[in-house]
Amino acid sequence: MKAHYQVILAYDGTHFAGFQRQGRARTVQGVVESALRQIGWDERSLLAAGRTDTGVHAAGQVIAFSLDWAHSLQDLRNALNAYLPEDVAARSLAFANPDFHPRFSATARRYQYHLTCQPARDPLLERFTWRIWPPVELPLLQEAAGCFLGTHDFSAYGTPPRAAGSTERTVSHSTWWSDKEQLVFDVTANAFLYHMVRRMVFIQVAVARGKLPLAAFQASLLGKPECISSLTGIAPAQGLVLVEVEYPPETNNMVG
Repeated sequence: MKAHYQVILAYDGTHFAGFQRQGRARTVQGVVESALRQIGWDERSLLAAGRTDTGVHAAGQVIAFSLDWAHSLQDLRNALNAYLPEDVAARSLAFANPDFHPRFSATARRYQYHLTCQPARDPLLERFTWRIWPPVELPLLQEAAGCFLGTHDFSAYGTPPRAAGSTERTVSHSTWWSDKEQLVFDVTANAFLYHMVRRMVFIQVAVARGKLPLAAFQASLLGKPECISSLTGIAPAQGLVLVEVEYPPETNNMVG
């Protein structure tokens, strides 16, 4: 008899063309579904909390699927990891309610973006950070980050997953902190637009460098996206990590 499972995945996105399955490209969804089929999974598609872009990493991506499995949760996790490549791992696995959906049941998502200020590249950091020079001041980034808190129209920062969808999002946590050689942007929202976090980082760095007045940045969140339209870039993918997806306590039966 099939049971519904929730899995927290971690992956290094460097050699993936994003999460979502697409043709012959190597994707996280593709390799996970391939591993699941090795242990008897027969559904058409797994469910996921979101679709990370090419090169984006995850420590807390959430997927769900149903499977007829006669052994323990630990055995299932071990079996799945045995068939997964080295750059993907099932961190934890649990039973979930039959109606649990990783995306639609979620109440918030948390991302972190890693920035390093160095004049020359460091091969041990380049894969997971955006290196910039000259350096930026942490207090300036923190001041900018605070402006994102609350509910705003983020149309200047990304596009909705569906055409004509809402660009309004609510940010509940937004801050920068220092972690040895890195500056980390830590942000939580009810949902994110496509490229939204990377665009947020790019604009904050522009403010900290004096390339964009703070007042213009603030106006972009008050229904005036044209205030930052001259700055069209986004931060590179490799600095971004999906850290956690949050759910209400009653949504699932986390037992393993």
